[in-house]
Amino acid sequence: MTALLWQKPGVSVDGEIQAFLAGDDVLLDRELMRYDIRASKSQAQSLQELGILTDHELADIDAALTDLDAAYVAGEFILDARYEDMHSAIESYLTERLGDTGRKIHTGRSRNDQVLVASRLWLRDRLQQTARIAIEIAEVALRRAESEAMQPIAGFTHLQRAMVSSLGMWWGAWAEGFIDNTQRALDTLQWINSNPLGSASGYGVNVRFDRDAASERLGFNRTQLIATYAQLSRGKFELAALDALGASVLDLRRLAWDLSLFASHEYGYVKLPAQYTTGSSLMPNKRNPDVIELMRASYAAVAAARVEIEQTVSLPSGYHRDLQFTKGSIIHGFGRGLGALALVPDLLRNLEWNGERMVEVLDDGLYATDVAMEMAAAGTPFRDAYKAAADPSTWSGRTPEASLSARVSPGGAGNLQLETLQARLDNLAEQLARLD
Repeated sequence: MTALLWQKPGVSVDGEIQAFLAGDDVLLDRELMRYDIRASKSQAQSLQELGILTDHELADIDAALTDLDAAYVAGEFILDARYEDMHSAIESYLTERLGDTGRKIHTGRSRNDQVLVASRLWLRDRLQQTARIAIEIAEVALRRAESEAMQPIAGFTHLQRAMVSSLGMWWGAWAEGFIDNTQRALDTLQWINSNPLGSASGYGVNVRFDRDAASERLGFNRTQLIATYAQLSRGKFELAALDALGASVLDLRRLAWDLSLFASHEYGYVKLPAQYTTGSSLMPNKRNPDVIELMRASYAAVAAARVEIEQTVSLPSGYHRDLQFTKGSIIHGFGRGLGALALVPDLLRNLEWNGERMVEVLDDGLYATDVAMEMAAAGTPFRDAYKAAADPSTWSGRTPEASLSARVSPGGAGNLQLETLQARLDNLAEQLARLD
């Protein structure tokens, strides 16, 4: 391992203890490395503004960091066990290439604000990805809601057939859900998009950094002002980001449950795209919905990450090494969650419904509520109408098409108002485009 950033003369390092301290930081930092390089460029600019770096030194550092980023992307620079973490790797690279100029890069900053700004930039990108995927899912669901608006399907409560419903309502529900999820991701992004760089170890430093200029360079919408709060926000902002991701993955879990049931032989409502199923290792007749089932399970990873961070940040103010564990939680949670969500749009585009089967299972009892509502609208007190509509003789002669067309309450099958959802979606897409 290269020399530790904090090592001083006469201080010995126990290898086993150091391995415990480092944990899997180097592996996790591979996700964050390019963001730390970007923040280091901003730090160099701040040092030049203070006169700590000359124009020439700034240019040398900026060029070296550009080269490091390119080498990292190309796989020519490997972040591995030679380094304690990404911070030491970057400083070691600059020192080897630039000597004393490279040694100046850490002036006025701490690994505490380094990891804060790198993870904040990473989270910002991941929330944008979450919003993009949620928008795409909502767009697919809206298109299919429009084209399949009046296709009858049984609506269920308590897993029992309840009323006649439509694919328009089924698709529309997911469209509206993922529109909300997009809004949640963008709102959270707006809130966490604040710059902790320049807060150092949480107490500021005795040079007048232009932190607002650094915020502008890094694309933050504000500076996280009080240095101590920058440390207090670690974990808190990650929890908010996981909550935003979790909203989409929670809906995915329920969507995957529907498809798991609908694709079963007992329902027979839908055929999944072949690439979303796998074969049995023993039974030649089987095609299993493994992808759907793993999508359903993905929420567990997001929820687990949230719980781990929530428990880790049960701490007094100031930095504590416990916070190192939040890094793995957020990376693993987003890795699983976004990985599952990314597969959803094409899945939804390629679902094939069995319309005949969906109509076949509609029994006359599903019209009972329609009967009760018609009697109540004609003047019969609803409780009397409710009792009268329990008589099966009142259900005959009805069709699912007529039932759906009569369902004119806003959001019902006969009055979906999908144009309202489209307007919301267009507005959110415009907000997201402004961030790119």
